[in-house]
Amino acid sequence: MNEIGIVKEVNGVTAIVAVTKKSSCDHCSDGAGTCLSKGNEMLIDALNVVKAEVGQKVRVTAKPLTYLQGTLLIYAFPALSLIIGALLGKKYLSMFIVNPDLDVLSAVGGFSALIISLIIARIISSRLDKKVEYKPIIDEIIEE
Repeated sequence: MNEIGIVKEVNGVTAIVAVTKKSSCDHCSDGAGTCLSKGNEMLIDALNVVKAEVGQKVRVTAKPLTYLQGTLLIYAFPALSLIIGALLGKKYLSMFIVNPDLDVLSAVGGFSALIISLIIARIISSRLDKKVEYKPIIDEIIEE
């Protein structure tokens, strides 16, 4: 991910950078916790390794592996949990209920697993957000 934006705030070794909101941002719940939506712009908390100052135009880069890991955590993990929960709900919940409707048990198991996976993804993403190696980096000042 490469974005161009304006530094809005500097906080020690990090900076808040405002970038123009893209259409791909509309569907993001931002489980990674990197962006904050504010009107027509997104605010990204990034490492300020080039010591950019407020008002400067900068390029913000996120490592591709970090981006992929975030995508898997937010999309693939809950989807897989939904499917596995549905299969397990159908198989194991029917042991505890007399004359079960297997479709209902499948839905209960699937949605329960989905909710649990979303909670786990949120906890993991908030822990990863605190680690410096997962933060986007301001790697170039474009304009003074």
